[in-house]
Amino acid sequence: MKLLIIEDDSAYADIIACRMSRHGYCCETINHADLALNKARLWQPTHILLDLKLAHESGLDLIAPLRASLPSAKIVLLTGFASIASAVEAMRRGADDYLAKPIDSISLAKALHGEINLEAHKLKTMSPDQLVWEHINQILANNDGNVSATARELGIHRRTLQRKLQKKNLES
Repeated sequence: MKLLIIEDDSAYADIIACRMSRHGYCCETINHADLALNKARLWQPTHILLDLKLAHESGLDLIAPLRASLPSAKIVLLTGFASIASAVEAMRRGADDYLAKPIDSISLAKALHGEINLEAHKLKTMSPDQLVWEHINQILANNDGNVSATARELGIHRRTLQRKLQKKNLES
């Protein structure tokens, strides 16, 4: 099993490589998004661990070309900036899993082995309306139930958000 770790923080990439080598992976790291695709094509990894934020680039932009070059590789997106929106986008673009930093070695190994990540599976099976509702609930919780602050953060009018919340409550 060959694991390519695409991570701009070289110290963190080395730590992950050391940990995953204990789980049977032959690891290579790369710290630049612009070199990652060539490295992947040449080395042909079976698994790819991809950071969401790569210096001035987005790991999301690498998912589709990596998937096209290595259709059978397991691609796991790893991020310190987890959100429902980025998780949905990662899955839409072809990632197999989405994990938040920090991650322990056992959970990472499970994700790389294809053991189901319940959150990622849930996102893959949710309808767009359910995803929107999950996102609204997350932002509302982050704002301690403050509808005005949530509406501002979502970029919608407060009354529009109130109507959505009332409609959802009537459906329940």
